Amino acid sequence: VQVSESGGGLVQAGDSLRLSCVASGTVSPNFSRYSVAWFRRAPGMERKLVAGINWSDQSTYYADSVKDRFTISRDNAKNTVYLQMNSLKPEDTAVYYCAVDRGRRSVASSVPWDSWGQGTQVTVSS
Repeated sequence: VQVSESGGGLVQAGDSLRLSCVASGTVSPNFSRYSVAWFRRAPGMERKLVAGINWSDQSTYYADSVKDRFTISRDNAKNTVYLQMNSLKPEDTAVYYCAVDRGRRSVASSVPWDSWGQGTQVTVSS
């Protein structure tokens, strides 16, 4: 499975962005069986889990720093997951990565993810 992110950019504090993550290639049996997560890596920092959606029950996870501002959603017909980011802050500046994993039980698990995208840069100016 190949993963591609898009939607990043340079915005001002308080603005919104919507990131997209598209899975392609051998998506088997269908995208609904994949758990998907968004991570981010800020300059000089480790990559951290931001949000995720579990395939089995569509439950979602959000890091405390983005709760009530970010929303993850999916369109299985398009093999796509979105991350709607509102009220952006300068501390949200990072490269955002999408990861997918077929049948993964929990997006919060430390088990390695199957596939990663190359990332999309989000820069929030103050």
